[in-house]
Amino acid sequence: MTFSSSIMTTYGRIDIAFTHGEGSFLISEDGKRYLDYATGIAVNAFGHCHPKLVAALQDQASKLWHTSNLYRIPEQEVVAEKLVANSCADRVFFCNSGAEATEGAVKVARRYAWSKGEKERTEIICATGAFHGRTLAMLAANDRPLFREGFGPSAQGFTHVDWGDIDSLKKQMGKHVAAILVEPVQGEGGARKAPSGYLKLIKDIALENGSLLISDEVQIGMGRSGTLFAYEQEGIEPDIIALAKGLGGGFPVGAVMAKASVGDAMIPGTHGSTFGGNPLAMRSANAVLDLLLEDGFLDILRDNIIYFDNKMNDLIKNNLCNKNILLKTKGSGMLRGFQLHDNINAGDFVNIARSKGLLLVGAAENTVRLLPPLNTSKNEINMAFKILNEVILEMKNKSD
Repeated sequence: MTFSSSIMTTYGRIDIAFTHGEGSFLISEDGKRYLDYATGIAVNAFGHCHPKLVAALQDQASKLWHTSNLYRIPEQEVVAEKLVANSCADRVFFCNSGAEATEGAVKVARRYAWSKGEKERTEIICATGAFHGRTLAMLAANDRPLFREGFGPSAQGFTHVDWGDIDSLKKQMGKHVAAILVEPVQGEGGARKAPSGYLKLIKDIALENGSLLISDEVQIGMGRSGTLFAYEQEGIEPDIIALAKGLGGGFPVGAVMAKASVGDAMIPGTHGSTFGGNPLAMRSANAVLDLLLEDGFLDILRDNIIYFDNKMNDLIKNNLCNKNILLKTKGSGMLRGFQLHDNINAGDFVNIARSKGLLLVGAAENTVRLLPPLNTSKNEINMAFKILNEVILEMKNKSD
């Protein structure tokens, strides 16, 4: 098929178009059903066409779409209060995407230092393998040359340290550092979970240095870790949190959350968004939060995460003779992955899985990511791993 020449060629699109979705499944134009364990890259937190999300958006669409932030938006206040009540944050700014959330978080951190008279505190420490978005500033927060090539000079004020290496971090600290920006689990970086205790050590180092900690939970936040926020599992409180993806359940919405003293450094005129926090986005986010906070939901999710873990471990154990295909499991919660052997192409693995009706996502380090809807069932998990077994068998037969 020839793709429309009217669309800029920024994506290597797969030649499939979907007409509709039902729960954990997408249905293509030819009627084929696909188990969606890509979820729009961790966006469709409750799968497709969840009745509560549909009802919320349909109701709001018949009332009011947009007014801008020139006026009060009551729907924002409802969502902000729920986020604050269930987190360590006190203030929330709404935007439209993950890159806007991470860039907004950086602005808040620098503005906070400036408001205290520490104008030299502008540096943001990031980790190797990080992915924080594709704006010009966030390209500098990432460390992969592929993302930066051809876009001119990188934005100043970003330094990278080795992922998981505390000594590397300590060497870069000083009174010039406004904040440390870190993902509890690196999604694009290869489904890499922070080593045990790493985030706690980072928080202690930041506190000792008078710097802030920014938790980038754009991909792992909103329940995907098994708790509402991933930082909760480390017994720490970040100063700033960046959210997006699953927050809207498929509708574009992002958020910057901050402690009161930090967030209050942002005064009228210092930041803004025309579309951020519009009534449609807020109704969707509110419905997602209601589902996540429903009595017992997170308990069921954690039970399914344990089941998922066991299935991943079994797949590795049952395919020990196929070490030339799977190397190890990666990730945490419902942001999981398999690292493949160097002679296996992750793209080929994803393509074969798709041909068998399972949608997956590639990542760095030759990793295949599994990003199920948070309400996926054990039967669907079984279906996914049955297909994964078939993919491994096909790839083994091809290599023999």
